[in-house]
Amino acid sequence: MKLLFFDLETTGTLVNKHGIHQLSGAVVIDGEIKEKFNLHVQPNPQAQIEQAALDVAGVTREQIMAYPPMGQVYNEFVNDILSKYVDRYNKTDKFFLVGYNNASFDNQFLRAWFIQNGDKYFGSWFWANCIDVMVMATPYLADRRAQMENFKQGTVAKTLGIAIDDSKLHDALYDIEVCKAIYDIVCARY
Repeated sequence: MKLLFFDLETTGTLVNKHGIHQLSGAVVIDGEIKEKFNLHVQPNPQAQIEQAALDVAGVTREQIMAYPPMGQVYNEFVNDILSKYVDRYNKTDKFFLVGYNNASFDNQFLRAWFIQNGDKYFGSWFWANCIDVMVMATPYLADRRAQMENFKQGTVAKTLGIAIDDSKLHDALYDIEVCKAIYDIVCARY
């Protein structure tokens, strides 16, 4: 089974207005981490940039505008990472996208980023159905949910006994590590 754990940091929360500035992940094939990546990307030139979103990620406008252009990073992502593990012309060879709350957020941003880069074949790389670790953790923690302050990734991780460095949350690469640790615990139940 081919899994692409991934997380994005964006310039806001609206897929039709904001853009990606960090794309991080881990390629996991048959349970083995094959590689990790941490790509910083200059947002789409048409993207609005919300200061509050930058503050959450701990970056400045100047930093993200100095990142490599999105076309260059897109090519690196597709040609140097995805193409190593998936034959996009083989309909049975794809990644499951895996993330925390990715079904309602990250997947849409990633799909939009492909389109912004002139690629309408997102489905050549990824299955239409994804693995959302937040959804998987829900039945696992259902009996403890009322005692939890919220169901954010850091809170869920702490509830599961995973050590968290709060200062690193909202860095996409760190968030992937936390997501995979949650996934490993809740998957053991299934």
